[in-house]
Amino acid sequence: MGSLEGFLNLDKPAGLTSHDCVAVVRRVLRTRQVGHGGTLDPAATGVLPIAVGRATRFLAFLSGDKVYRATFRFGQRSDTDDAEGQIQVGSPCPELSREQVEECLREFVGEIWQVPPLYSAIKRQGKKLYELARAGAEAAELGLEPRRVVIRHLQILGWRSGEFPEVDLEIACGPGTYIRALARDVGEKLGCGGLMSRLRRLQSGPFRSEESLPLEQWQGSADPAAALLPIEWGFRSWNSVFLSPAEAQRWRQGQAIPLDPAQATAETLRVMSGEGEFLGLGHSQAGQLKPLRVLLPDP
Repeated sequence: MGSLEGFLNLDKPAGLTSHDCVAVVRRVLRTRQVGHGGTLDPAATGVLPIAVGRATRFLAFLSGDKVYRATFRFGQRSDTDDAEGQIQVGSPCPELSREQVEECLREFVGEIWQVPPLYSAIKRQGKKLYELARAGAEAAELGLEPRRVVIRHLQILGWRSGEFPEVDLEIACGPGTYIRALARDVGEKLGCGGLMSRLRRLQSGPFRSEESLPLEQWQGSADPAAALLPIEWGFRSWNSVFLSPAEAQRWRQGQAIPLDPAQATAETLRVMSGEGEFLGLGHSQAGQLKPLRVLLPDP
C-alpha cells in the first residue's frame, strides 16, 4: 500500500463531536483525507467508523444499520430531546410501570414515522436545524416533516421506578433514526413526556463495539496506522464476484462487465480479481456488472 487508507473502528468518548474525532485522526496520521460514517452526539459514546484515504469514497456504501444501548427518562421533556438540553419537569409519573412501557414500545417496532429533533444536523433553508434553533426558530415555523424510519428490535434491559422512571433499552434500527426522537415519542405516547438520558452505539454496519478502539488508546499507540482495516473489510458480508485479468482491466476503465447468471448472486457485489485483490463495488443489472465505486491501483 503506497499511502494510508482503510477504516478505523473507533470508540468515541463522551464530550467530543464526531468531527473532533476526525480532527484527531487527521493530526495523528498527518492526512486531510479523513471522514466518518454516522454522526454521534457529543454526549454519546461508542462505535464511530472512520475512513482514511481512498476509503472515504466508500463511506456512502457502508450499511446504515445501527445498534444502540440507550436510557430513556420519563416525566421530563427537553428542547433537544435529551438530557443535554433545557429540561422541563413535565409530568412526574411514579405510577408508571415497566409493563406499561413494554406494551407501548411494541407500537414502535417496524416502520414508523419520526419527526427529527429540532437540534439536529438536518438542513433547512440552507442551514442546519440546530443553527436555526439557536437563532430562536421554533419547530412549528420550520414545518419539520416526519420521516419513515425502521426500528428492528427494542429490548428492555433494565427498569428503575420513581418520580422520573428510567428504562434501559437495546435498540436495533435502520439509517436515519434518531434515538432522542424515539425517547420523546414514547414519552408522549405514555402521556408523561420523555427524553434520552444516555446513549452508547454498539454497532454501526459491520463495525462492533467489542472490536472498537478507544480514541485515547488508539492515538497513544506506537503505530496508530496499524489499526487501519482494509477497505474491503467494510463489505465482507457482500457477495463477491471474481474477474479475469482482462475483465479487471476493463473494470478499472469504468466499463460494464457481462455477468454469468451464476455470478449475479446479489444486486450489489464486492468485485475482486482472480488473485483476491479488491477492485471496488458493483451492482448487477440486466446481466451486467456495473460500477458503483472503482478502486484504481494506488499510484
